[in-house]
Amino acid sequence: MSTNKKSLARLKIKRRVRGTLSGTPERPRLSVFRSNKQIYAQVIDDLNGVTLASASSITKDGGKVVPKLEQAAKVGKMIAESAKKAGIESVVFDRNGYLFHGRVKQLADSAREGGLKF
Repeated sequence: MSTNKKSLARLKIKRRVRGTLSGTPERPRLSVFRSNKQIYAQVIDDLNGVTLASASSITKDGGKVVPKLEQAAKVGKMIAESAKKAGIESVVFDRNGYLFHGRVKQLADSAREGGLKF
């Protein structure tokens, strides 16, 4: 499968998943985006169109190489902490068209360990 077909397939899955998921102020949406090198997470209130909390694996300390699964675990803990600071207890998990496997699963598991419920 070529890269173009892969990305189009992911976008098709993303649209299908987002048709059923929506974040509310009581239970916002935890959206995950992963690139080849980084991983990002946002807690979003879709009704008001506001990002309530965010975390990413981009660090300001320089080029210290960290394995991708450890990056995902760290981002999961960071998003759980910032969501707790914003007063959020439970979220709806949006895997954004990615398989619930590998880095996405690691992020979700560490966010659960951090105290988020979904």
